[in-house]
Amino acid sequence: MTDITLSRRTLLAGAAALPVGAAVGTPALAGGHSGPQNAIQHSFAIGDFEVSTLLAGTRTVEDDPQGTFGMNVEAEEFKSVSEANLIPADKTQFFFTPTVVRTGSEIVLFDTGLNADGITAALEQAGVAPGDVTIVVLTHMHGDHIGGLTNDAGEATFPNARYVTGQVEYDHWAAAENERFDGKVKPFAEKMSFIGDGGSVVSGITGVGAFGHTPGHMGYMLESNGEQLFLMADLANHYVWSLAYPEWEVRFDMDKEAAAASRKKVLGMAAADRFPLVGYHMPFPGVGFVTTEGPGAFHYVPATYQLML
Repeated sequence: MTDITLSRRTLLAGAAALPVGAAVGTPALAGGHSGPQNAIQHSFAIGDFEVSTLLAGTRTVEDDPQGTFGMNVEAEEFKSVSEANLIPADKTQFFFTPTVVRTGSEIVLFDTGLNADGITAALEQAGVAPGDVTIVVLTHMHGDHIGGLTNDAGEATFPNARYVTGQVEYDHWAAAENERFDGKVKPFAEKMSFIGDGGSVVSGITGVGAFGHTPGHMGYMLESNGEQLFLMADLANHYVWSLAYPEWEVRFDMDKEAAAASRKKVLGMAAADRFPLVGYHMPFPGVGFVTTEGPGAFHYVPATYQLML
């Protein structure tokens, strides 16, 4: 793809030579296709902020989606909803999408993907070197969000960054004797700042408590020049089975009742106030809106050209 210089408010489509499966080490496209992914970054402006969503990995999973995303519903309902949305009920495509934000004075990375190779390859397509990142924000401590903090040798992927996360989240995992947390996150404890609901990362980036998926799971609201964007992380892990049906129980949610309540609250605000959001596991590029139109409690509307204007 030929590089084209576009205006600040125009979507930038980055060409990538990295095969889709390379980020996660498995063929990620259906039917065994091994061709190149045409873009692993997607950039747009929110006020004076430049936002890039990054495809750090994707893979197909054929392992009882209902047992993951619809634990408390009947098989026939799960199948019917899937068919109505033109998706199979027996497999799903997982996406892993960190976000990098250039504020003008900081380069802030939200979550780090499955591994260092995946996140650095995606950052490169967005024109960001690992050493350029000044702040790494961890929305929560699941492995697909902290895996890229270090490489296989245990070296820091982002040598010049400081780190921000929720106090409740950190305290939970620090007491849990979790090997992955201990290996990936604890080494950065002295460089880490802790916030709560309403806490500020930098001017224009505010933490929003969305507990349930994990004990201290946080989303982040970006605000610049009257424009907003909400990074919802794992508030909803699928655009139909989780977002449209917030009361469907998700295996990954540690407190299922609290997670459902957080989904309904935050998605209700997104629908009412009509601000765009980024979902870590939404179909790439992971940017969309929420409405209350159609079946289910909510409906996911992928962004098209709204953020170009």
